[in-house]
Amino acid sequence: MTVQDVMQVILFFALLIGLTPILGKYMGNVFTGEKHFMQPVFGWSERWAYRFTGVNPEEETNWKAYTFGLLMFNLVGFVFVFIIQLVQAYLPLNPAHLPNVTWHSAFNTSVSFVTNTNWQGYAGETTLSYFVQMLGLTVQNFVSAATGIAVLLAVIRGISRKTTDKLGNFWTDLTRSTLYVLLPLSILFAIILVGQGVVQNFKTCETVQTLQGAQQIIPMGPAASQIAIKQLGTNGGGFFNANSSHPFENPTPFSNFLEMLFILLIPAALTYTYGKMVGSTRQGWTIFSVMMILLITGLSISLYAEYSSNPIFGHLPLMEGKETRFGITNSVLWSTSTTAASNGSVNAMHDSLSPLAGMVAVINIMLGEVIFGGVGAGLYGMVIFIILTVFIAGLMVGRTPEYLGKKIEAFEVQMAIIAILAPSFVILIFTAWASVSSAGLSSLNNPGAHGFSEILYAYSSAAGNNGSAFAGLNANTLFYNLTLGFGMLIGRFGVIVPVLAIAGNMARKKVTPLSAGTFRTDNWLFMGLLIAVILIVGGLTFFPALSLGPIVEHLLMGSGITF
Repeated sequence: MTVQDVMQVILFFALLIGLTPILGKYMGNVFTGEKHFMQPVFGWSERWAYRFTGVNPEEETNWKAYTFGLLMFNLVGFVFVFIIQLVQAYLPLNPAHLPNVTWHSAFNTSVSFVTNTNWQGYAGETTLSYFVQMLGLTVQNFVSAATGIAVLLAVIRGISRKTTDKLGNFWTDLTRSTLYVLLPLSILFAIILVGQGVVQNFKTCETVQTLQGAQQIIPMGPAASQIAIKQLGTNGGGFFNANSSHPFENPTPFSNFLEMLFILLIPAALTYTYGKMVGSTRQGWTIFSVMMILLITGLSISLYAEYSSNPIFGHLPLMEGKETRFGITNSVLWSTSTTAASNGSVNAMHDSLSPLAGMVAVINIMLGEVIFGGVGAGLYGMVIFIILTVFIAGLMVGRTPEYLGKKIEAFEVQMAIIAILAPSFVILIFTAWASVSSAGLSSLNNPGAHGFSEILYAYSSAAGNNGSAFAGLNANTLFYNLTLGFGMLIGRFGVIVPVLAIAGNMARKKVTPLSAGTFRTDNWLFMGLLIAVILIVGGLTFFPALSLGPIVEHLLMGSGITF
C-alpha cells in the first residue's frame, strides 16, 4: 500500500465517524416528530400522501397490524414489478425495444428489489427498459430501504416504551423515511454524480469510433438517479451490467470515494439515532464501535491477503478483476464495505479476490450483515445478537437478563433464534442442494473449491439480502432464479417478522430501574461479549462450509494449485 492509499482509508473512516452524529441527530428529529429543516420543503408531500391514502398519521398499531401492513405493501410492490417486466415490450420508455422478461427472471428480480437485495441475474442495459428501471426498480430502492428503517423504528419503540402494545404507524414511518431522509440525500447525491460524469438521459445508445477505428455502441440511460439511491439505501445492483466498475456509473476516483462512503453513511448514522431515541447515546456509540471494530478487522485481513506475495502470481499484487483506475485498496475497501452493509454493488469482481479476501466478504454476509448492515436491517439484526448476548451473560452471572431495563425472557430468545436460523437454513441447505444437483452444477465457471465458493456466496448473498456475487456463476437459469428468489424472501421476512414480534412483546413490559447488579450494555466488557457472540455463532454455523470453499482454496493456492 502507498501512503496515499493509507491516507484515503483514514479519511474514509474519519468522515464516516464525523458524519454519523450529524445525520443521526437529524434522523432522530425526523422520526420523533420534532421540527427539522426539510419540513418546509417536503411537508406538503407528506400531508398529500396521507390524504391520498386515507392514512391517519397519528394512529398507532400493535405489532401484528404493523407487520400486516408491511407485508401487504411489499406484496403489492412485488406484483407490480413482476407484471411490468412481463409486458415491458408494450410499455413506454423502451427506446431499445427490449423484449418481455422471462417469468422466472421477472420473479427473481421482483423479489430481489422488494427485499432490498438487488441480486441481478441479468444485464441491465440489455434486459430492462427505462420504464422498468425507473418506475419499478428505482422506486423499490426507495421503499425497500424505507421498510428497513420502519422495522428499526418499531424495534426502538418496543425497547423504549413501557406497558403498551403500540409500535407506531408503518405508513407514517415509511413516508417520513422516504421523504425526509432518502429522497433529499438521493437528489443531492445524484446531482454530484451527474457532475462527475454519470449519465442521466433517455437516449438508447451512442455509436462511437474507437482509437483503433472500430465501431462501439455505448449504452445510455437514467443511471445517476438509480445509482444515488442504490448506494444510500444499501440496495446495490447496477444500472449497467458491469455495475460500479462501469465508467458511466462510477467515472472518477472522487465518485468512487463518495459511492463507498454513502454505502455506510445511513446505517452508521442510524446507530446514533438509535441511541438518541432510546435515551442513551452511549448505547448507540457502543453498537457503532462494535460494528467499526468488525469492519476494520475484515478490511485489514482482506488488504493483507490481496497485497501478500504469492509465487503463483509472480509475487505481484492481485490486479485480476480489479479496475486499474482505482487499484487494489479501493477495490478491497469497496468489497468489504458493500458486504458489511448489505449493499451488493461492486467496483471489482469478487470472483477474482484472493481466497481470504473472498472469505471475508462472504463472512460479512453470513454474520447477518450486522456490520452496519442494510439501512435499518443491520441495526435490528444487531439487536438480535444483543438479546442473545445479554441472555448468555445473565446465565453466567445467575441473573434474569435485561436490556435497557426490559427483561429478556423465553419469547424474545426464541424469536431471536428463529431470526438467526432462517437465513442460515437458506445458506446451508440451498448450497448443499445446488452442489449435488445437475441444475446447480451446470452453471459453474470454476471446478473444485472455488466453484463451491461461487455457490456458497450466491446463497449467502440471497439470504443476507446483499445482492453481490462471485460473478463466475451463471445464475440466470430456472433453478437459480427460483431458489435464490425464495432464499431472498426467507432471508428478509423470516427475520423481520420475529424482530417485530420481539418489539411488540417488549413494548408491553415494565422498565426495571437500574441497580448495582444491573449488567451494563454500554461499556467495553459488553462490546467484547457482543463481538464474541457474533463470531462464535457465525463460526459454529458456517465454519464447515467455509472449510470446503475459501479456506481449502487458500491452502491449496499456497501449494501452487488453482481452480
